Amino acid sequence: MLPERVPEITSRIGKAKILILGDIMLDEYLLGSVDRISPEAPVPVVEISSSKTLLGGSANVAANVQSLGDQPMLLGIAGEDEASVKLSQLLKKRGISSDFVIQDSDRQTTVKTRIIAHSQQVVRADREDRRELSPELERRVFKRFMSVVDDINAVVISDYGKGVITASLLEKVIGNCQQRNIFVAVDPKETHFNNYREVSLITPNHHEAGFAYGRRIHNETDLLEVGNGLLQRLNAQSILITRGPDGMSLFQRDQQPTHIPTFAQKVFDVTGAGDTVIAVFVSAVCAGADLAEAAIVANAGAGVTVAEVGTATVKTAQLELALKQNIENGNLDSVNTGRV
Repeated sequence: MLPERVPEITSRIGKAKILILGDIMLDEYLLGSVDRISPEAPVPVVEISSSKTLLGGSANVAANVQSLGDQPMLLGIAGEDEASVKLSQLLKKRGISSDFVIQDSDRQTTVKTRIIAHSQQVVRADREDRRELSPELERRVFKRFMSVVDDINAVVISDYGKGVITASLLEKVIGNCQQRNIFVAVDPKETHFNNYREVSLITPNHHEAGFAYGRRIHNETDLLEVGNGLLQRLNAQSILITRGPDGMSLFQRDQQPTHIPTFAQKVFDVTGAGDTVIAVFVSAVCAGADLAEAAIVANAGAGVTVAEVGTATVKTAQLELALKQNIENGNLDSVNTGRV
C-alpha cells in the first residue's frame, strides 16, 4: 500500500450507505473484582462495581460503520422486551436509525452478559432465541431489504447463527445484489458456509475457515489449502482469514494471497474485533480501496479496537493515524504476497 493512498482512501470514507443484515444483540458487561471463593461452590465471587451495555452482533457492525461516518441501515429482528428498549436507546444515542429493526413478540432480544474481574472475563451468560425466522418474518425482512436496495452501496451480512440469516433469505439477498453490482461481505457462521456462494468477501477467523473446509490450520500449507479451497468451492471474489496474533491473509481470484501481520500494539479484548474488520473493510472498498488495500486498512482498524475492553469502534481520524504510524514504523514492509 503506497503511503499516498492512505489520505486518498480515508478522506473518502464516510460517503456510503451500507446495509447491515444479521443477528442484532446487546453486549452487557458487569465489571468488578475478586478477593474470595464462594463457600457454595469452587467459583470466584465477583463484587460488581460497575456495568455497561453496548451494541453487539450486527448492531456493533452498524456502530462501526456509523463511527467511520458512513450511513448504516441496520436490518434484523428484536423482541418486544426490556432489552429491545435498551437497544433502541443505544441506537438513538449512536445516531443509528431503528426503522429497519423488526420487533417480534414471539422472540427475545439476544443479550450476552459478560462478568469481568480485573480485566479478565470470568463467565458469559447468553439469553437468546436461535430458531430460524418464520416464513412471515423472513418475508418482512426481505421486503425491508428490497425497499432500499437501489439506494445502498454495500451489504454486510453478520451471521451469528441466531436464526435471521436463513438459506432462502441469503439466496434472495445475494441474487438481488449481484444484479445491481452491490458489494456483499459476509461475517460467517461456520456451519452455514455452503450458503455463502458468489459473494464479494467472506471474513472467517482461522478456526471457522478450517472447520468449514474440513482441515485445521496448523501451518502455512494448511492455510494456503484452506484459503484457496474455500475461494474455489464458494466461487467467492475474496476470502479474508483473520489469524489472531499472526495477522490476516487475503485470498482473491486469480491472484497470489496477501499476508498482513498484526498491527495491534496492545490487546486487551478481542470482543467485536471481527465486526470492526468487516465494517472497516467495506467502508474502505466503498471509498475506492482495492481489496488488498482494504484488508490493510481493516487490520489497522482492528488494532485500534482490541486495545479497548468490550466491543469498540474506530473513527476515521484514529484509522488514518494508525495507518501513518504503521507506515512510519515499517510495519507495511512485511506485507507480502505468495508465501507467509
